[in-house]
Amino acid sequence: MNKEQVTQALKKIKESSAKRNFTQSIDLIINLKDINLKKPEQVVNLYATLHYSKGKKVKICALVGPELLPQAKQVCDLAISVDDFTKYQEKKEAKKLATSYDFFIAQATIMPKLATTFGRVFGPKGKMPNPKAGCVVPPNANLKPLCEKLQKTIKLQTKNDLIIQTMVGKEDMKEEEVIDNIMTVYDSLVHNLAGGKNNIKNSYLKLTMGKPFKIGKEEVEEIEDKKEKAKKEEKQADEKKAEVPAPKKEKMPKEKKND
Repeated sequence: MNKEQVTQALKKIKESSAKRNFTQSIDLIINLKDINLKKPEQVVNLYATLHYSKGKKVKICALVGPELLPQAKQVCDLAISVDDFTKYQEKKEAKKLATSYDFFIAQATIMPKLATTFGRVFGPKGKMPNPKAGCVVPPNANLKPLCEKLQKTIKLQTKNDLIIQTMVGKEDMKEEEVIDNIMTVYDSLVHNLAGGKNNIKNSYLKLTMGKPFKIGKEEVEEIEDKKEKAKKEEKQADEKKAEVPAPKKEKMPKEKKND
């Protein structure tokens, strides 16, 4: 995948999409190959930090102790004190919280209590505060830079299938920003795959209501066309050879019998 191919694919998905009464999201879909998801070391689970926003606000919830609570109330969408964890012991309330926020920041010193209260719901949904994303912080952390970074952070994860799908922008964003986001995601993924580009089967772009368009499709089709043309020419040459009649054998004159 290169910028030129991404630019062409981006152009195609916009041209082929009917006008909608809302701003559509742009999704990047990457199909993987030669990866065994039964082996934990081959499972993809990483975070990519973009240079530009995805065009959609990322909602952040902080689960903190008294040290970070005042700051968390200022910079996060929701701040929950460790003293209020009991309100979320019911699975229904924990599920509602998990589906309402994209990232959860946790104060490291209260992680055991957090795991006890939210682990059974957050764990399966992949919403537990993750150190890889910088979401587990000390009691004296500055939360503002972290929240700003999370606005441009994307999670790349394989679950049951060899596929990565993530939002990389909105159709009304500047083209160069969307392309940069796509290349950043792709490069981050390739860098973390054991086989690098050899583990990438193909990639697609799609709008919310549009059909997927293969990145680099024209190039592939051009190569296939050349192969087909070569096959046809070879076949035609063989057919012409077959049409040429074989030289007739001259009949030997019969010997006359003596009377």
